Amino acid sequence: MVIEALAQNMNLYGITQSAGRLYGLLFFANKPLTLDEMKEELGMSKTSMSVSVRSLLDLNMVEKVWVKGERKDLYTIKEDWYQCFFDYFTIKWRAAIMMNSSTMEKSIAKLKQLIDDPNTSEEIRESAMGDLKKLEERLNYYDWQDRLIDSFETQEILNFVPTDKKKDK
Repeated sequence: MVIEALAQNMNLYGITQSAGRLYGLLFFANKPLTLDEMKEELGMSKTSMSVSVRSLLDLNMVEKVWVKGERKDLYTIKEDWYQCFFDYFTIKWRAAIMMNSSTMEKSIAKLKQLIDDPNTSEEIRESAMGDLKKLEERLNYYDWQDRLIDSFETQEILNFVPTDKKKDK
């Protein structure tokens, strides 16, 4: 039941349910597991298993470990859930912010050219100025998000929201 709940919750964050089930399996495993062991336990294809493992590795939620005498790759979860949360959101948010900011900056440059063009009608110029203001405000928001992500990466956020409830009071 817990594994399925984890899988469903992780799906809300854009992680496939199969990767979520894999994470749940690794969470309850008392030892690192090979792809074959995970495949057998979950009944997934080797391809699906590999994709799920790669996804969790990319998000820093699992790690490959070395065990003396074992030739196959072994995987386990990263135990620090707070760091996993920080890593997940910084990876996802930073990518979205970069993509959106870049697109908006290009649009701002085009709007400024349009506004400065003497052949632009007053109606189009006013509309462009309104759009320019909206985009500049949005860039301000992305700057704030970027600083929030920085606080996750440096863990300064924990000064404001400690991991221990007792420290909140």
